[in-house]
Amino acid sequence: MRKLVIAGGTGALGSAIIQRYYNTETELIVLSRTARQPDNNIRYVAWDAKTLGPWTKELEESTAVINLVGKSVNCRYTAKNKREIIDSRVNSTIVIGQAIQGLRQKPAVWINAGSVAIFGNSGEEMKQEGSPTGVGFSPEVCKAWERAFASVATPGTRKVFLRIGLVLQSGKGVLKPFANLAKTSFGGRIGSGEQYMTWIHEEDFVNLMDWVINKEVSGIIHAASPFPVKNKEFMQEIRKALKIPIGLPIPAFLTRFGALFIGTEAELVLSGRRVVSKILAENQFYFKYPQIQKALNQLLLSGI
Repeated sequence: MRKLVIAGGTGALGSAIIQRYYNTETELIVLSRTARQPDNNIRYVAWDAKTLGPWTKELEESTAVINLVGKSVNCRYTAKNKREIIDSRVNSTIVIGQAIQGLRQKPAVWINAGSVAIFGNSGEEMKQEGSPTGVGFSPEVCKAWERAFASVATPGTRKVFLRIGLVLQSGKGVLKPFANLAKTSFGGRIGSGEQYMTWIHEEDFVNLMDWVINKEVSGIIHAASPFPVKNKEFMQEIRKALKIPIGLPIPAFLTRFGALFIGTEAELVLSGRRVVSKILAENQFYFKYPQIQKALNQLLLSGI
């Protein structure tokens, strides 16, 4: 029987993976800040995401360990928040590596989440695995994350680091606020609208996770659709899917004011990057939703 250990499994991405394997013969172990009652084939195990403890034995003989831990970047970048953003990613990655090192029967594969934000605000340039990375706070967070992953040797356990784009999900996550804007008629371009959005449909994300578990790949892989789109195209396709004819643009200065008001950073939507995966292309990974129109039609008509 397969056994998947998911750190950070109670978040949006973890929930998508759990939904795929819920009520199947796959044993799911979710490492969480607080323990919960078992639910069908899911067991919740407490850990603090930074120190070794009784939770480590749960990794023994697992098919895969999947680390999705990281404080949300949807906040103001105060000194305190910046430190927590970095520490949550680095500490959880290092301690999972240390736990794997101490096991007798090691996991077959360790998959660690990362972000395409490592490329910063990179304009029109197409970024693939191996492309030069960016500068600024977000890229430096990602570099520290990847250094932590690379610093722990795990002989006997294959290692894969996924740089993940925006995972589009039905009724939640990053897609919901964009759809809500469109419903208020402010569904036009944000800022210049020229910034690229690197994205992946949640079903393709979970399929990719399963593909990585089963295929002998290792190293850095971009979890992203082969067709990133500009913000203005993204917003246009949302309006089409929701049958909303008007989409007023939101200038950059208003975006920055609004971000300050709701306690987040405007650059999360004003900056962009055009990221694809040559590894997935070379291995002919099948995307069910490679194009944004088909993806948004399915997601917006099924839950938002």
